[in-house]
Amino acid sequence: MKILMAWIGTQDLDAPTHPEGQTGPICSAVEARRFDRLVLIANQDGERVATYRDWLNQRTPAEIVVESVQLADPTDIAAIHEIAVDVVDRCRRTAAPDIPELTFHLSPGTWAMALVWAILGATRYPAELLQSSREGGVQTIEIPFDVSAELLPTIMDSADAVLNKLSHGLDVETFGDLIFRSPAMERVAGKAKKAALRNVPILIEGEAGTEKEVLARAIHDFGPRRDRAFVSLNCGALKPDQIDAEIFGSGDGGGALAGASGGTLYLDEVELLPPQAQVRLQILLDEMAGDEVVSPNDANPDVRIIAATRKQLIDAVAAGDFREELFFGLAVLVLKIPPLRERKGDLGPLIEMLLERINEQSAGEPGYERKALSPGARNVLLQRPWPGNLRELENSLRRAAIWSEGSQITEDDVWDAVFTAPAPAGTQNGILDQPIDEGVDLQEILASVARHYIARAIEQAEGNKTTAAKLVGLPSYQTLTNWMKKYDVA
Repeated sequence: MKILMAWIGTQDLDAPTHPEGQTGPICSAVEARRFDRLVLIANQDGERVATYRDWLNQRTPAEIVVESVQLADPTDIAAIHEIAVDVVDRCRRTAAPDIPELTFHLSPGTWAMALVWAILGATRYPAELLQSSREGGVQTIEIPFDVSAELLPTIMDSADAVLNKLSHGLDVETFGDLIFRSPAMERVAGKAKKAALRNVPILIEGEAGTEKEVLARAIHDFGPRRDRAFVSLNCGALKPDQIDAEIFGSGDGGGALAGASGGTLYLDEVELLPPQAQVRLQILLDEMAGDEVVSPNDANPDVRIIAATRKQLIDAVAAGDFREELFFGLAVLVLKIPPLRERKGDLGPLIEMLLERINEQSAGEPGYERKALSPGARNVLLQRPWPGNLRELENSLRRAAIWSEGSQITEDDVWDAVFTAPAPAGTQNGILDQPIDEGVDLQEILASVARHYIARAIEQAEGNKTTAAKLVGLPSYQTLTNWMKKYDVA
């Protein structure tokens, strides 16, 4: 469903009686483009709005919905933002189960209304942006978020704080020290909260730098063991002959298990456990589960085990590098943290959080001046894929803060701070590097890409086709179903 959203402006209200027959921005748009529904926001006199609606209804087959609102100041950005978000949210709920294709018309109304549409369309609600004029007609325009950000101070200096909040979104969520607003992380946090209340082992899978330990701590703090110890042990930071003693202790006692008594033991890079430690950990898990096994300990320890791995641990099992019994003992509940490149909408808030952390940590250093990002610097950060995830992002921000002069981190500072990683081994002859001398089957290449991403979206959305369609940019679950049939995706 294609939906046009706009504030009704003075030129629109004048259109029914205009002596030269000028139709106004909204009518120009519906005459030039096809829309299924018009959602028009009006803060003017009800009689004039009703007259305009009747007049417009004769010029378009689209359904017209008028949202009458109270707005004391047509340049009050905070109030305009609140109204626009409320109207868009209700519009999206009304359009369910389809995911509407939104278009925001920037021309009608005040500059503040256009600015809010531009920010919302670039951040919270991906939408096409239109403008119309007598000279140029109706045009789709591109206003990158950071271009809007560069214009804000020149438009209204006194509103910088409000605009900064709007540009970064108001719907950031938290779970422990995790911050997010992406659907992918919302699902992870929702599962983690349920897992925290169950006294069973948890396995966290995720690439390096995806805050696996932060998630583990959040689970500990959310659950009934929150008042007891959280002990973290990185198996990759120890020599193989040290791991056994570090976990289970020596003849004199001690060890991470004893330290975590009553609380949580977090084992990072658990795939690196040597065989002997794998056997002992498996016996421990069986013992805590109440299985009848011969245990070397006199008493069952009261501890919650959370393990984490950078790999698909089942692959290590298949390769014979990890005990199958231990895998199933750890993977009672499995949480998969998506990489940063798959957390749409999270990057902006994370940049702000990490920069604030750097400012706080560096405040006492000689000559340090609190840093802020220029719009250009932010744009560079937002466009990068961050294969090293949050660890790479934080280290790059820290370098940029050190290189920068004064209080602002510039685009050049960021470019000096980031690394350009070489292409990974094995990427040659990939999807974009196939030899073309003897021709390629472009249709099959496109089909393989479609199959790959549709299958990933279905898995990520846990079978919910509406969510999966949104993840791959398709307008509805019906369209996704058609693509699945076309490309033979089960």
